[in-house]
Amino acid sequence: MKVGKRLGVGLILAALTFSAVGCGNNGNKETNTTPSAEEATSKPENSPSKTEKVKITYSMWGSEEEGKTVQAAADKFNAFQDKIEVKVEAIPWENYMTKLNTQATAGQLPDTGILKEDGVIQWSSDGMLNDVSSMYDGSDSKPLDSLAYKYQGKTVAYAAANEILLLYYNKDMFDKANVAYPPSALDKAWTWDEFVAAAKKLTVDKNGKHPDEDGFKSQSIVQYGASIENLPWQLETWALSNGGGFYSSDGNEVRIGEDASTEAIQKVADLYLKDHVAPLSVGQTDDGIQRTIIAGTVAMATNGAWNVGTSLNTAKEKGLNYGVAVLPYMKEKVTLNTGGANVVFSQTKHPKEAMEWLKWYNSEENNWGLISSGIWMPTLQKWYTDETLTHKWVDNPNFPPYDEYKSAVVDYAQSSAARPASWFYTNHTTDFNTLLGSTLGDVWTGKTTAKEAITKNLDALNAAHTGNK
Repeated sequence: MKVGKRLGVGLILAALTFSAVGCGNNGNKETNTTPSAEEATSKPENSPSKTEKVKITYSMWGSEEEGKTVQAAADKFNAFQDKIEVKVEAIPWENYMTKLNTQATAGQLPDTGILKEDGVIQWSSDGMLNDVSSMYDGSDSKPLDSLAYKYQGKTVAYAAANEILLLYYNKDMFDKANVAYPPSALDKAWTWDEFVAAAKKLTVDKNGKHPDEDGFKSQSIVQYGASIENLPWQLETWALSNGGGFYSSDGNEVRIGEDASTEAIQKVADLYLKDHVAPLSVGQTDDGIQRTIIAGTVAMATNGAWNVGTSLNTAKEKGLNYGVAVLPYMKEKVTLNTGGANVVFSQTKHPKEAMEWLKWYNSEENNWGLISSGIWMPTLQKWYTDETLTHKWVDNPNFPPYDEYKSAVVDYAQSSAARPASWFYTNHTTDFNTLLGSTLGDVWTGKTTAKEAITKNLDALNAAHTGNK
């Protein structure tokens, strides 16, 4: 998935609109044109409706044509049951939040819609979102707990897709260097020191020298051993792994100024500055896998699971022999998960019907093209625990071998290591991450340390977190 400053904004939009008819391109040439199995079993007889359907509106960001695609999905839903009729309202991305704010002021919000990840807690704190905790009552499965957006203990949205951060690597580079592949099993995950040691063996200058050898020249590296994606929101992984974090667990306090947090960020910077195993990255663009693994310049790199579908499939067809592994860790084993939110607005008169639509629309069967291509991961727990469903998902030529992918992705995503990105539970993350990104600019180039830069800007970071300009 291609994203900008955060996962799921452009990404979830593209995925939702693309998947609306349930038939995205995938290596299995598999499509879906029927309702989910659960809903299909309750399909009513095709007889005239005795009561008028409840009409609800679903808002999305996108062009008129994208709106028509999502409406095609809604038309399927409208046709197979006689209680609810969904109308899709497509609003251009650049005007989306402005339009929703105008509608909110006028008391004319749609019943339900997609919302940016970083807007969910803000809208919840303003009383604009419904509690959707009951959405999956009576179902045989519900989304993984880590995919619930929570405000004051209530679930106010579920992610439309699951995405976790992973370690990708070039198997041919590892084989050539005679280095063992990074582990796909969480209980065998590399420590940070083991990760750096492997990266040194995989880093080579133009004379074939490694960073720990005499004569190595850091200015003439032809192959780097590692790259850690340093977009601000992804950096939280390492702060948590080192025993720190960006925020307290309840999201009320900023923790990025703690020694454990600044030390973790410095370790990421030192991959370039001191260890000489990573290329310079300033944390501005989310194209890390393309710049590293796919470009053939780096042996292993971190980024999100969506990269399998957005870029690695094509690279694999062109000969890239890549693998997937769990992240290394500093003190605690951590990966972040995320996914854009579908919400029920509090102004609706039909919250039950809105939830019924979202439950259907979010079902794996209706997004199978995105799941089988690797852009999305399922949200419902049963796809991670039911072996039959897991095989349906993971026995797939688009993915690395079954055992490897299941361990590094399926098992990892439901483990204690998987934690929700901060926008699942705290507010103003965009302002905070934007300021943090500019704060760390000189850290990546070695002009200052992470501790110095963050300490200098800590008051501003605290203010950004509380929404003060």
